[in-house]
Amino acid sequence: MRMCDIIKNKRDGIELTDDEIRFFIKEYTAGNIPDYQASALTMAIYFRGMTDRETLTLTKEMAVSGDMVNLSEFGNMSVDKHSTGGVGDKTSLIIAPIVASCGGKVTKMSGRGLGHTGGTIDKLESIPGYRTSLSTEEFMAQVKKVGVAVVGQSGNLTPADKKLYALRDVTATVDSIPLITSSIMSKKLAAGSHNIVLDVKVGSGAFMKTPEEARILAEKMVRIGKMSGRNIRALITDMDSPLGDAVGNALEVIEAVDVLKNGKRGHLRDICLALTTNMLSLIYGIDDDEAYDMARDAIDSKRAYEKMKEWIAAQGGDVRYIEDVSLFKKSKYSAEVLSKEDGYILSMNAEAIGNASIVLGAGRAYKEDTIDHSAGIIISKTKGDRVKRGDVLCTLYSDRQDSLDPAAEHYLSAIRITKEKPQQNPLVYTTVK
Repeated sequence: MRMCDIIKNKRDGIELTDDEIRFFIKEYTAGNIPDYQASALTMAIYFRGMTDRETLTLTKEMAVSGDMVNLSEFGNMSVDKHSTGGVGDKTSLIIAPIVASCGGKVTKMSGRGLGHTGGTIDKLESIPGYRTSLSTEEFMAQVKKVGVAVVGQSGNLTPADKKLYALRDVTATVDSIPLITSSIMSKKLAAGSHNIVLDVKVGSGAFMKTPEEARILAEKMVRIGKMSGRNIRALITDMDSPLGDAVGNALEVIEAVDVLKNGKRGHLRDICLALTTNMLSLIYGIDDDEAYDMARDAIDSKRAYEKMKEWIAAQGGDVRYIEDVSLFKKSKYSAEVLSKEDGYILSMNAEAIGNASIVLGAGRAYKEDTIDHSAGIIISKTKGDRVKRGDVLCTLYSDRQDSLDPAAEHYLSAIRITKEKPQQNPLVYTTVK
């Protein structure tokens, strides 16, 4: 079998065989296929697409290219949630303890932030002592005892995807539906959960910019998940403005605690309840109304907050920071960004706001960058709010004083103000089952 023949077949729109896909993944992961041939194939896939059968084979081969987590001992109780990425998206910090407090087994391997989107692991590392790496034995024991474990991705989890994604990132082939699907779903299959809920973000702060694009991706991932024997749903949710009031690692942990400890209401709580409703519905085979009541009671009764403390402590985190969020390190400098006109906030470009947080030090432009866990943004006015000239739109935090002015410019460029009150996007556009 020759790689050039596989490239030619896909270039000409011929459906690849299982053996051809298997050959490519095995040999590319082993270093026997050069990047220029792999990039030629991914570009051919970008233009020609893949059938569900091709995508399923690609997904499964990438999943088995490394370690596979076996969660069979938890039966139908294991559940995972994946977000396609956004700004201010701290939902995992809230969802995991809610579901665990309701009896679910939440097993999550999360990533770090890159570009304008944040990473769950970076947020958790703002809690002193929190261990993002556990042995397999520690991981399984914690899930069994506590009901939740959230760790960084294993060094040998889907190595084929790691290698292929790095190539796609520099060859303009990231935004291909079959390649996105196989990348996400291979990690979900390797992570082992029987139930999967996908949070497919759409809007200015997401990879998918329109609800139509997001639905195509969601439907593809759900089909591949079902073909792989998993219970799976996908919610298409709004990311046209940051989720919640905080953007930045420690700031987002503080906001998550505020939802669980103090019952803070708003869009963040609402989207978390929507996601947990679907997770609990899959686990227990109950209708959404009953699952919603379970999730809401877990917050209102503070059981989810107590579970959060138990989870953080189990992974070495200093629980005092969850009990008293004032202990988190404060940034040396801060600055308020003021409105320059009267009106209503028509739109907030979430990607530009995410980039403002990077300027402050809360994110990475490159993988090697060191982040400042205390840096970030607290949003005072959001989409649809009425503002007057001089009103505080947000407050910026950083240990680098020289970052405040350029970050403010990024933030102001993200805000559009109009005289008419705008219509709000739905929090959840649709659910794909």
